[in-house]
Amino acid sequence: MTASPTSPPDRSFRVVAPVIALCWLAVFFDGMDVNIYGATMPHLLADESLGFTPALAGTIGSWTTFGMLIGALAAGTLTDWLGRKPLVMGSVLLFSAGSALCAVASGATVFGAGRFLSGLGLGGLMPIGLAIVAEFAPPRRAALATGLMMTSYHAGGMAATGIGLAVAPGHGWRWVFWAGVLPALIAVPLVLKWLPESPGVLFGRGRTEQAYAVADRYRLERPGTRQAPRAGAKGRLESITALFAPGTRWATPLLWTASFAGLLLVYGVSTWLPELMRATGYSLSSSVTFLMVINAGGIVGMLIAGRTADRFGPVKVSALWFVLTAVGTFLLRAQLPLGAAYVVVFVTGIWLFSAQVMVYAATSRVYAPRERATGLGWVTGIGRTGAVVGPTLGGAVLAGGNAGLGFTTFAVTAVLGALAISLVPLAVNSRGDKVRGLTPATDRESSAPGVPPSRGGLPGHS
Repeated sequence: MTASPTSPPDRSFRVVAPVIALCWLAVFFDGMDVNIYGATMPHLLADESLGFTPALAGTIGSWTTFGMLIGALAAGTLTDWLGRKPLVMGSVLLFSAGSALCAVASGATVFGAGRFLSGLGLGGLMPIGLAIVAEFAPPRRAALATGLMMTSYHAGGMAATGIGLAVAPGHGWRWVFWAGVLPALIAVPLVLKWLPESPGVLFGRGRTEQAYAVADRYRLERPGTRQAPRAGAKGRLESITALFAPGTRWATPLLWTASFAGLLLVYGVSTWLPELMRATGYSLSSSVTFLMVINAGGIVGMLIAGRTADRFGPVKVSALWFVLTAVGTFLLRAQLPLGAAYVVVFVTGIWLFSAQVMVYAATSRVYAPRERATGLGWVTGIGRTGAVVGPTLGGAVLAGGNAGLGFTTFAVTAVLGALAISLVPLAVNSRGDKVRGLTPATDRESSAPGVPPSRGGLPGHS
């Protein structure tokens, strides 16, 4: 079947499964590397040679997320110039190298440099992976595909926790970070051989036949000038200024705010949950296990959120999930019986992580294809300021000896996220337009290039 710009072919998960699987694998290692720090935190604090304190550990966690901020902003802007595939490989190599540097670190400064280097790669990978999935996934299952890919992040988090529990007590925390070098040996060769380049990027470079071949192979709409990124430095600047074009100029800062709140929660909780639970009165082994439990909840949540968002829209799901996260984190203030605490942590994980991922799903529908990678890069990049604040805030709260205040702060942040994402449709509609792509995918109608969708679909959205 030959694809054409005016009648995109039917697509199924079976056809694009290899692409989503490669993104899943790369983000699995992303999640493993991020969570290695939290999983080894008790052992890092106990290693007197490093000189870690809770406050210093929180600061180093923020160095990681500051690197993520830079990596996300750079990747979101450069991916249309350098291509998706090279940046995926480069990102994996960066965070693997950072993990190796941590493994050989003799003090906090070198360790922090390793975490910053890891952050550059970790931040760069996420928006690229999201852009690839948004481009290749079946349109009516875009949110589900995003959720499926993001289950890998939490599977990686569980793997990190398992490695930390199995390896660190007997062999030391350094061997856990050596495990973080595996992505360079496993994922990079597979991505190099099997991951296709974006048809839009290929078309924008003038490689039209290759672009059409990839589009036809994966049953995508053949790219045209509307899908192709703008070329040159001027084009990259225009992609950024397009985020503030009429119809999105108010939605953009709201998406940034929601991402800030979501990532503050994700990285604040991932870094400090074990220590917060210890300060509440639980044992060391139970406190570390809570990190595995909340990531298990995250996996379940991604599947629930993806399917629900494809039916009701990602904005409604994200807002509700943020509210439920606020309830769950506030409940953790109390020292519950161990079994009840595990249940609350698991259920909170269902809402917490997928609330943020549905912000990404909404972002993919707000921006046109040629601005999508840039939009995702800036939403994740600006959101990383929340990831910078989260670990530092958690460390400061723990240094003051008030774990309950930490959980309350996370609850208030979740309410902020709910408010910001709830206002996005109103911002997009500020000129009286329909809800451009934020309605459920099953309610949208396709349109030919150059013709505005009739029921709120994003122009050129695929």
